[in-house]
Amino acid sequence: MTKISASAGRENAHVLETSDLRAYYRMKYFGIDREVRAVDGISMHVRKHEIYGIAGESSCGKTTFIKAIAAAIRPPLEIVGGQVNYSFIDDDLYALPPARRTAIRWRHLSYILQGSMNVLNPVRRIHKTFEDFAFRHMHLPRAEFDQEVRRHLERLRLPAEILRSYPHELSGGMRQRVCIALATLCKPEFIIADEPTTALDVVVQKDVLAMIRETQHEFGSSMIFVTHDLTVHANIADRLGIMYAGRLVEEGRTADVFANPLHPYTAHLIASLPTLGDRHTRDGLHGTPPNLADPPKGCRFHPRCPLAMEICRHENPALTTLAKDHRVACFAASSDVLPTPDGKPNRHEELEIER
Repeated sequence: MTKISASAGRENAHVLETSDLRAYYRMKYFGIDREVRAVDGISMHVRKHEIYGIAGESSCGKTTFIKAIAAAIRPPLEIVGGQVNYSFIDDDLYALPPARRTAIRWRHLSYILQGSMNVLNPVRRIHKTFEDFAFRHMHLPRAEFDQEVRRHLERLRLPAEILRSYPHELSGGMRQRVCIALATLCKPEFIIADEPTTALDVVVQKDVLAMIRETQHEFGSSMIFVTHDLTVHANIADRLGIMYAGRLVEEGRTADVFANPLHPYTAHLIASLPTLGDRHTRDGLHGTPPNLADPPKGCRFHPRCPLAMEICRHENPALTTLAKDHRVACFAASSDVLPTPDGKPNRHEELEIER
């Protein structure tokens, strides 16, 4: 029988590790089978006490990936291959029976969802929402549970009065803070945050990010933080993974990825960030993201890549370590001589992408 180990996380530097994880949407339209390869062969890990950021444009597979690692799979989404391993369980996540997967949620593996109004029940007071989410996982008498909720709110500098409120009586920022409090009440080893700052103004966003970082540090949790906003990653993520069309194309320490993006897609994302006083005209990427129901052969970025070579059209580049803790899936970045958009060769160290 698979056992959940509360101490295993202290013995393993990697709290989460995925190996060739593949999650596809399998549907049937008018008798025709359709398969959308939303997550297609992702291998990565998250270390103890680390915030690992995931960035990429809409529909690149970010949300599907975190559904896969959270065992939040519902048809038509299926896990078709690979493994998801956590340090607090001694087997692949999908080798566990459903009851075991349910048991680790909130207690060991928690989730800060996108859009607080989609999480908080509009007809239940906040204290009832805490009971709905966490009471059965903490195994405390009712009075002790209520006291622990109040202590937790105090730690997070949230007023206990909000427990009597309905969600619509709170501001958007306060609702998001409540969601963070819900996700961290059981002091889980691992937290997944899906776009937790969406629709918040920059002042509230800053406060929410500070709260997430302080809470993660206090409880010693590890975290995956998903957002398309690279400026948020620059402020909170220890390491950053870039996704494109269902695959991880670059990964490294956040400062290194910003200072020296190795993948052309990453370079264009960073080049698109606005800066004060910059009057340069920014060019968008030509073309459109691939259809994941019929992805191109080889590197999925090659139809839009200014550095594409013949090999890119036929072979899928593997994630290769080119610098300390910095991996990239790109034949051009891995070669000494790179083709430029005009077809002339260029040394890798001389290649500059405006940013």
